[in-house]
Amino acid sequence: MLRRGALALLVCLSLLGPASLAQADPRDDLVRQQQENAQRREKLQSDMEGLDQSLVETHIALEDARAALPGAEAALAQARAELAAAEREQEQVAGRLAVAEEEARSLEAAIAEGGEKIAATRSAMGELARSTYRGENTVSTVEVVLDSASTEEFLQGYAVRETAVRAQTQVLDELETMAAVAENQRTRQDAVTVRIGELKAEADLAVAAADEARAAAEQHAAQIRQLESEMATLAAALEGQKDDVSGQIAGLQAENAQLGAEIAAIDEANRRAEEERKRKAAEEAAAAARAGRAAPAPPAPQASGATMLIPPVPNPLFVTSGYGMRWYPITGGYWMHLGVDLRSACGNPQYAAAGGTVSAVKPHPNGTHGNQVIVNHGYLGGSSYVTVYNHLSRFAVRAGQQVSQGQVIGNTGQTGNVTGCHVHFEVWKNGRSLDPMGLPGF
Repeated sequence: MLRRGALALLVCLSLLGPASLAQADPRDDLVRQQQENAQRREKLQSDMEGLDQSLVETHIALEDARAALPGAEAALAQARAELAAAEREQEQVAGRLAVAEEEARSLEAAIAEGGEKIAATRSAMGELARSTYRGENTVSTVEVVLDSASTEEFLQGYAVRETAVRAQTQVLDELETMAAVAENQRTRQDAVTVRIGELKAEADLAVAAADEARAAAEQHAAQIRQLESEMATLAAALEGQKDDVSGQIAGLQAENAQLGAEIAAIDEANRRAEEERKRKAAEEAAAAARAGRAAPAPPAPQASGATMLIPPVPNPLFVTSGYGMRWYPITGGYWMHLGVDLRSACGNPQYAAAGGTVSAVKPHPNGTHGNQVIVNHGYLGGSSYVTVYNHLSRFAVRAGQQVSQGQVIGNTGQTGNVTGCHVHFEVWKNGRSLDPMGLPGF
């Protein structure tokens, strides 16, 4: 089974979403998500009150897995998008690197070719300089004049000499240009070499990023497969335990019926006691009238029960599961939740809602209701009231004891078929349960 921490984190991811993960404070989000998860789990526990703890835990684990699945799928989608972006970046860097390396090869070839031309030209110019120094290729203007037999011959000789001089000058200019080009090429080659180094570093980072994104995507995909497998296993386990669930619900309904019968007997006793009180009051009034004296003053009118009851734990109250018909997700059936579940830490004191007599103290830690206290408040405002407190960790009263309003009757616990500490509080009026949260002060 998946560990709770992993499921909690995946649930967090499923609710935050990729955009929130990128923008919000991760710690604040995780704290908020932990609180929401705790409230969700608390409600699931309360909604399945009365079932065996192992069944409840199995169902909660299934719900945790279901809640985690959308987050895992969102994380997988984001990881795949990041992988695609990383692969695109890797491809683009590889393309830029290939262009730079091709330019480097072209520059290297051009530099080599230019070097050969420069060497050849310098060699030719050196040979010309040596022959000129020896006088082999030099003809002065005076020699052209003296050696010419005519003006035409002089002009031809002079033209040849000028052409040779211009050719030499052009070769020198070309040599200077080739040297400048070669220098620029070497400068460019140095820059391209540096750029290639940078691109190789970028390529290494892009490869690492792509590998990391790929690993993340694979991890999220594995989490989804694990969640799906977990959900299938848990669903199969619950399916195989439906008969157990139905049996436990039947047991819960039987215990509720028994409780209703006990309260009906208390109400009947209260009714008879009230009738007896009224009968005695009437007899006393009649006797006083025959004796010619004033009848005793009637007792002060009682406040209605609704205004006399106080919550079993201090306000503010946080309802984890309300009063009324409750849906059982495992079997799909309904049953009546006769009270209200309130948040309360293990060991917190619980108080009598009004003064009265403790009708029953039932130490039954492994039963549906767990350790239970029933208090008979008698008639309040013309109606019989009884309150019930379930799942107590310990008792502070005994059967038959008189209690006053606000007196500690026990401590919050998780006895019975529940999976977490809380208050289960019932109010019965004239043999029928009612929603305590509709009373003043609740």
